[in-house]
Amino acid sequence: MTDQAQVLDEAVRKATVTRRVFVAPGALAALPDAVREVGGRPLLIVADPNTMEAAGRDALAVLEQAGLSASAPIILEAAPRAKPHAGTARDIAGVIRERGALPVAVGSGVINDLTKYAAELAGTSYMCVATAASMDGYAASGAALLDDGFKRTLDCAPPVAVVADLNVIARAPGRMAGWGYGDLAGKIVAGADWKLADALGEEPINPEPFALVQDNVRGWLSRPAEIQRGDPAAFGDLVNGLLVSGFAMQAHGNSRPASGAEHLISHVWEMERLTHEGEPAAHGACVGIGTVAILALYEWFLSQHIDADAVAQSRNAASTPEQVEAQIAAAFQDPHIADSARTEMRAKLERASRRDERLATLAANWPALRDELRRLTIPPDEMEGWLRQAGAPAHPADLGVPLAKLAREYRRARLIRRRYTILDLMDDLGWFDRSIAALMADDGFWGRRSRGQGRHAATV
Repeated sequence: MTDQAQVLDEAVRKATVTRRVFVAPGALAALPDAVREVGGRPLLIVADPNTMEAAGRDALAVLEQAGLSASAPIILEAAPRAKPHAGTARDIAGVIRERGALPVAVGSGVINDLTKYAAELAGTSYMCVATAASMDGYAASGAALLDDGFKRTLDCAPPVAVVADLNVIARAPGRMAGWGYGDLAGKIVAGADWKLADALGEEPINPEPFALVQDNVRGWLSRPAEIQRGDPAAFGDLVNGLLVSGFAMQAHGNSRPASGAEHLISHVWEMERLTHEGEPAAHGACVGIGTVAILALYEWFLSQHIDADAVAQSRNAASTPEQVEAQIAAAFQDPHIADSARTEMRAKLERASRRDERLATLAANWPALRDELRRLTIPPDEMEGWLRQAGAPAHPADLGVPLAKLAREYRRARLIRRRYTILDLMDDLGWFDRSIAALMADDGFWGRRSRGQGRHAATV
């Protein structure tokens, strides 16, 4: 088995911004060493009440003992947890500039993204102290925030240092590790989508970031039951996997190594503020379910016969610009989301002239490409089982999403980002209706589950 600590060390060496990463029980003690490497500004901790209690107070104590100064922390009081609004990050940026401080994010997804973007706006670097193994954004470039209601990945630099104290992370609510496992599961789809885009001439694979994730992701996912039990070794691999995925994004310059169509489904739900039992649906929970959904689509797609005749039958099947406009108008009631979708789809439609070339390439290379995609993917029922074992949501009903709504999300997800994925190939082929009907049929993947097969309670 690959030594995951060595994989993390290799990823850090390839990083463009991050200088130091500390992952170990008691790693919080290394925070002063990380700070000294960055230089002598007062520190500004950004946290929420829970993360301040989990690690923020200890971080302040460690810094004080080391003779390092910190100004009064920013504690985001929103309940039940802070919201990923770009406007909040702009407010934090104003405080950073006013105090001339080095921000330290103490928290997980939202806290980290808010601080990351705030640091970028303030023209400074930042550091993060991880408090949960809930997502892969700690070490990544970019921050996924709601800006005018649209979930965007806003350009900003990753942290210069990451401190992940496994003692702190192990005390986080168990469901958060399930969210992190769901986020890692999405790397399976990300790899297949990138391979597909590369094969069809849409976006070439960057070999090193691709390999960092795809050569290791099955190892990170291999012990789901141990994740739910809090096994230290499995937990350490989960944290390493989340960090390495972030470093792969950092090395590539965007989220392509770790994000595919499964994240698009997640983003649709997050943009529309999907809630479950009174709380916003967690990113990793949405990604995990999106992963099963897209793997089900891949399973159906890879069972199809594709040759020149099949491609010829798809002539003029792709959506026209007029049809895309109608799809956007029907899909999104929020005008800000609709306008942003139009911007993304304009960029995608600029490549519409390549459709015939894409499909000819698909037909000519189908047997070899199908074999490669089968190697990269995992059967959806197997992935659903892994998520269950990890204590992660795995079925749309776990977030209160009816299957009829999920059927619409396959189409809506394609509209929100210019990145080429299997969803775009379904449109190129004119196979959306056919594929979704097959998945929802009584004998299809989701149809079988609507009769109760494979469903168990999950921690959301």
